[in-house]
Amino acid sequence: MSKTRVLTGITTTGTPHLGNYVGAIRPAVAASLSDNVESYYFMADYHALIKCDDPARIARSRLEIAATWLACGLDPERVYFYRQSDIPEIPELTWLLTCVTAKGLMNRSHAYKASVDANAASGEDPDAGITMGLYSYPILMAADILMFNAHRVPVGRDQIQHIEMARDIAARFNHLFGNGRDHFTLPEAAIEESVATLPGLDGRKMSKSYDNTVPLFEGGAKRLKETIARIVTDSRLPGEAKDPDSTALMPIFGAFATPNEIAEFRAALADGLGWGEAKQRVFERIERDIAPMRARYEELIAKPGHIEDILQAGAAKSRRLAAPFLAQLREAVGLRSFVAPAHTTASKVSTGKADKPQFKQYRENDGRFYFKLLDADGRLLLQSEGFESPKLAGQSIAALRSTASLPAAGSGYTLSDGVTAADVEQALAQLAE
Repeated sequence: MSKTRVLTGITTTGTPHLGNYVGAIRPAVAASLSDNVESYYFMADYHALIKCDDPARIARSRLEIAATWLACGLDPERVYFYRQSDIPEIPELTWLLTCVTAKGLMNRSHAYKASVDANAASGEDPDAGITMGLYSYPILMAADILMFNAHRVPVGRDQIQHIEMARDIAARFNHLFGNGRDHFTLPEAAIEESVATLPGLDGRKMSKSYDNTVPLFEGGAKRLKETIARIVTDSRLPGEAKDPDSTALMPIFGAFATPNEIAEFRAALADGLGWGEAKQRVFERIERDIAPMRARYEELIAKPGHIEDILQAGAAKSRRLAAPFLAQLREAVGLRSFVAPAHTTASKVSTGKADKPQFKQYRENDGRFYFKLLDADGRLLLQSEGFESPKLAGQSIAALRSTASLPAAGSGYTLSDGVTAADVEQALAQLAE
């Protein structure tokens, strides 16, 4: 059974904090241990250039993030762990995808629209301060995903649009250059509803943008203890009952504690445990888990050459997949060697045959959704007209599959040259079987 390919990107613009560990690093490392998953973890340092123009910060962040993930248990022998900038095939693929991506699709990017709206609200030119990196970074993100044909991409809800864009771009490329085969797998967004979101010092979501984070390794145990002591609590004195659900201490403690420990902590707060003692208990429980990882982190961060060796090995392993795949894509778009005869090259591209007829659904530059029906040899049988939504296109496909017969002429379909209704009905019958 083939493994599910799961890809996770890590932007290199800051130092990981406790919320990053609980919400992203810990569950990702746990997921990488599954025997049914092929995991890709990469440091998105090209993406970082869009958000940050401080070279020292980016360089330091790359080192800290790599050391953090390794210290937290990521096994580079088990997964693909690499820096985006060490895979030259990714920017080249970005350009191939850029050439098939509609400008209108990029115009709808949430990040770009938010920047335009902010400029309009402040009376600025709509595109003031907007770089082409910000405008087109969904294409770079698509290249990250499609380079390794990831099946699933864990993202927050605010990133779902980018996965949908990657699907649109992949489908468009397949349509233009597939010649009977799909070069790209259409990725799915994996929304982890159960992922913990820790509150910060002020009770809001822990975030660098709010400056309310609890450090993971930075500053050692002393800094961790001092920061936890700054978590905002109410004015109730020792001996007065506390409401466990009204303090950020409870979910932070709960992210590390066992069910029995959580129950005991809740009961102690309700019985009047003082805030100072409560914060000490939170520190001690977190430190029990974090201290061994911190020791490993400090060992790693002191040997950047060792981390570099790990990342270079990860890049080499990743490029063994990326390089031949990009060669296939270059050939598909016509960037071929002059040495090989054209007819030989063309036959290489078109030899991929399906086991049975298949429908392919895609989006065109006009924003409408289409589908086509291919036979088992990849020959185009039927082409649809455009639909307003993918749902309508899917419903039309379902109707064809269920009836296994072709509607009358003028029903929104066009047969390919030389194809008869009987050919289509035979293909539909094969699908039904």
